[in-house]
Amino acid sequence: MTAAFSPSASARAARTDSPWIRRWSDGAASRLTLICLPHAGGSATFYRPWAALMPPEVELLGIQYPGREDRIEEPETAGMGELVTALADAVVPLLDRPYTLFGHSMGSAVAWELAHELDRRGAPGPRRLFASGRAAPGTAVTGQLHRRPDDILSAELVRLGGTSREVLDDPGLRAVILKAVRHDYRIIETYRPGPRPPLTCPIHVLTGGADPELGEERCRDRAGGWAGLTTARTEVRVFPGDHFYLTPQRREVAATVLRRMDPSLTTGAPTWPSTP
Repeated sequence: MTAAFSPSASARAARTDSPWIRRWSDGAASRLTLICLPHAGGSATFYRPWAALMPPEVELLGIQYPGREDRIEEPETAGMGELVTALADAVVPLLDRPYTLFGHSMGSAVAWELAHELDRRGAPGPRRLFASGRAAPGTAVTGQLHRRPDDILSAELVRLGGTSREVLDDPGLRAVILKAVRHDYRIIETYRPGPRPPLTCPIHVLTGGADPELGEERCRDRAGGWAGLTTARTEVRVFPGDHFYLTPQRREVAATVLRRMDPSLTTGAPTWPSTP
């Protein structure tokens, strides 16, 4: 950790003004922050339905990567390092409250790198990190899909369950989707994490039982590798569904996250099994 962190006086304005941040409430009554990072090809909009599930005590912030939706004209980042540096610049002014990071698929690796970059800057660390749908950095299986033809990339999206064939059959929509997906796959497939000290916050691993990327079986091996990346507790929760289990299980996932952030926020969530 470097120099002592000093919260910016412009934190509230940054929540509104940053092109990286999407928010769906004014956060006036919030005492906790939940920062959500999307999957490859995804956007902050993926988390927008969560806003209706958040109590007033929690401000939901979605991360918007460049090169998609309202940032489609902006240049995309060259790699994981550039992405995380720019993202940390945007997030630092928001850390005036205890916060939690949630990342799905590629977003889980970005969240892990972001936690380390914030620590390097002397900023407060996350209270918890939720890693969804992907094995730990350094252990996740990668390929060369970003170099493959459009039909191969489209087939991969269908396999994972996040994009319907009907959407991909539309040439205009397909071109926009595949541009962002190919860029993000290049980032995650060329990403080689360097040595890092373990985090000190709990890591919660979430997955769909039928997820071809990180299913229940892979989670049995040190929580998909995540257990070795923190000195704190690591827990696993398996939901019904595939790689995009989050969509049909939205209420259950949000309740699980809230309960772990603060047990007073929700009631009746199931007990998590520990992973040694």
